[in-house]
Amino acid sequence: MNVKPLADRVLVEPAAAELTTASGIIIPDTAKEKPQRGSVIAVGIGKKDEPMTCKPGDTVLYGKYAGTEIQVEGKDYLIMRESDIFAII
Repeated sequence: MNVKPLADRVLVEPAAAELTTASGIIIPDTAKEKPQRGSVIAVGIGKKDEPMTCKPGDTVLYGKYAGTEIQVEGKDYLIMRESDIFAII
């Protein structure tokens, strides 16, 4: 894949949605929530005074409405600013 984010943007592959709860109840498609965790695929070079803190391969937590959904080569990704990322796991 040849996607290179610019400035302080990060390309994230969202984790798969949970299929069952911790107690074993199967979640129907209509009740599934959008995942708020994913893997960093690519990062930009950062801003002049702010270097990037995450790197490809990191697992991150981000906001529910963070980023813009894009599709590259048939796979879904999110592209977002690094400031939309809450934590690196």
